[in-house]
Amino acid sequence: MWTYLLIFFTAFFVVLLSTPALIRVAILKRLFDEPKEERKIHNRLIPTIGGIIIFAATLFAFALWFPFDQLHAFTQLKRSVNDFQYIVATLLILFFVGVKVDIIGTAPMKKLVAHVIVGLILVLIANIKITSFHGLFGLRDLPEWGQVFLSLSTYIVVVNAFNLIDGVDGLAAGIGLICGLAFGFWFYLAGEPVMAALAFSLAGSLLGFLIFNFSPAKLFMGDSGSLSIGLVVCVLAIRLIEYKLPLSSDDVSDTLIDFNINALPEVVTNISKPIFVMAVLFYPLFDTLRIFIYRTIRGQSPFSADRNHIHHRLIDIGMGHRGTVLSIYAVNIIVIATAVATRNIEPSYAFIIVGCVAACLAQIPFFITKVKNRNKIR
Repeated sequence: MWTYLLIFFTAFFVVLLSTPALIRVAILKRLFDEPKEERKIHNRLIPTIGGIIIFAATLFAFALWFPFDQLHAFTQLKRSVNDFQYIVATLLILFFVGVKVDIIGTAPMKKLVAHVIVGLILVLIANIKITSFHGLFGLRDLPEWGQVFLSLSTYIVVVNAFNLIDGVDGLAAGIGLICGLAFGFWFYLAGEPVMAALAFSLAGSLLGFLIFNFSPAKLFMGDSGSLSIGLVVCVLAIRLIEYKLPLSSDDVSDTLIDFNINALPEVVTNISKPIFVMAVLFYPLFDTLRIFIYRTIRGQSPFSADRNHIHHRLIDIGMGHRGTVLSIYAVNIIVIATAVATRNIEPSYAFIIVGCVAACLAQIPFFITKVKNRNKIR
C-alpha cells in the first residue's frame, strides 16, 4: 500500500505546487472562461486550462512509480506495458484536442472524430474492451462485433459524461476523485498493481486540483481536464469489468502477482463487477442518460447545451455550489455502498435494487422544486 500512497501524494503535490504558477500564466495570457452564455453560472473571469496540470500530474506520477517490481509473470508484464503504451498515446491525443477546445474552440464533429479514433485504438489495438455481461440478466459472452460496439459506445459515453457534468465548481473533479479512489482500492485488493497505480495517480491529482477548483473556483479544468479524466476512468472501468480471477492458486504465477488467492476479500470475489462499475459511475452516467432523453423528447439535439442537468436544478433550489457538489458526492457514495451491500445477491436483482436506489435519490431535487413551486402558487 505504501507504493500507492507514494503515487497518490506525488500527483497531489505536483498539482498543489504547480497550479499557482499556471493560474498566473492563464491570467497574463487571458485564457479565461467568458461568462456570456445564459447557461453560465459564473459572473467573473476564471482561467480554463486546469486540465493541463491534471494531465501532467497524473501521467508523471504513473510513469515515475510504475510498479515494474510487482509484475512477476511475463504475461502480466507484457499486458501492463501494452496498457501503459496505449493509455499514454490516447491520453496525448485527447489532451491536445481538449487544449485546442479550451483555447480556440473546435467543431463538435471534429471532437467526435477524435473520440472515435481514440476509442478504436483502445478497443482494436490495445484490446481494452468489454467481452461479457458476466451473468447480468443471464447474459455472458458477446460476439466480436458486439464487443467492439459496446466498448466503443462505453468509451464515448463515459468520456463525454465527464465533459457534461463539468458545470459546477468541484463537481467533475470530485466525482473523478471518488471514481479514482473506488477503482484504486478495488484493484489494490484484487492484486492488480498497474491499474491501482493509474487510479491513485488520477485521484491524487484531482484532490490537489480540488483545492483550486472547489467553490469559489480559482481555476477550471476545461475540456483538456474532463476528457483526460473520462479516458482514464473509462480504461479503469473496462479493465475492472474484464478482470478475471485465477481459477486456482496454481494460476497465480501466470496471471497475477504472488499472493494467496484465498485471501482475496469478499468484495472482490462476490460483487458483480458491472454493477460495481455502474455504481461508481452513477452520477455521470445517470445525468447524461437523463439529459439526452430529455432533450430528445423536446426535439432538441442531444448535444445542445442547456441548464437542465441535476446539478443545475440543485443550484436553482438554493443549494449553492458547495451544497450541490457535496450532496452529489454523498449520493454517489451511497450508491456505491448499496452495490457493495448487495454483493451476495443474484446480479440481476442486485442491479434492480441499486438502480431503484439511484433513481429515487436522483429525483429528490425535482420533487423539492415541485414542492416550492406549489407553495408559491398557494
